Amino acid sequence: MKVTKSEIVISAVKPAQYPQEDFPEIALAGRSNVGKSSFINKMLNRKGLARISSKPGKTQTLNFYIINDIMHFVDVPGYGYAKVSKKEREAWGKMIETYFTSREQLKAVVLIVDLRHPPTNDDVMMYDFLKHYEIPVIIVATKADKIPKGKWQKHLKVVKETLEIEQGDAVVLFSSETGLGKDEAWSAIHHFTRM
Repeated sequence: MKVTKSEIVISAVKPAQYPQEDFPEIALAGRSNVGKSSFINKMLNRKGLARISSKPGKTQTLNFYIINDIMHFVDVPGYGYAKVSKKEREAWGKMIETYFTSREQLKAVVLIVDLRHPPTNDDVMMYDFLKHYEIPVIIVATKADKIPKGKWQKHLKVVKETLEIEQGDAVVLFSSETGLGKDEAWSAIHHFTRM
C-alpha cells in the first residue's frame, strides 16, 4: 500500500475516547522493546511518527494512527515489562482486553515477536488469548536483519512451534532496518481490511 498520509489521532484509555469513524482497525501487540514503533514507522514511511523509546513500557495508552483516511493502526501497550507495577500492569491488561473484546472495527492483530529469540510466555499467552476470542492474527517476526539469512528458516520454525501457530495464520519475516517483509505485511493486513 502506498501511504500518503498518516498521523496519530488520539491516545485512548477507555472506549468513550476511541475514534468515532467506522474505519477498519489493525492492532499491534508485542512485548515491550520488540520494535512495534519501528514497525509502525517503517510501514507508514514516517521516521518519527511512533516514538521509539529508550525506556521500554512507555506506551501506556491505545495510540490510534489514521492511515490515508481509510484505516487505523492501533498501538497497544507492550507487555512483559518488569519495571511496571503490578497494579499498572493489571490496568493495562484490562484496557487492552476491553479493546480487543469489544471493538467492532478491530479486523486483526499484528503480533510482533523478535526472530532472534523464542517467543516468550507472554507472547504465547497473547496468541492464545487472540485465538480464544477468534481475533485474526498476523505474526510478524522482526529484526531479521540481525540474523544471517541462512538461519531465518530455523528461527521461524522455533517461532511457529513455540506459539503453536494455527494453519492459515500469516507469518511475515520483517526488518524495519532493510524493509524486508513490508509488502508481505501490507498484503496480510489488506486481507482483513478489505471492505
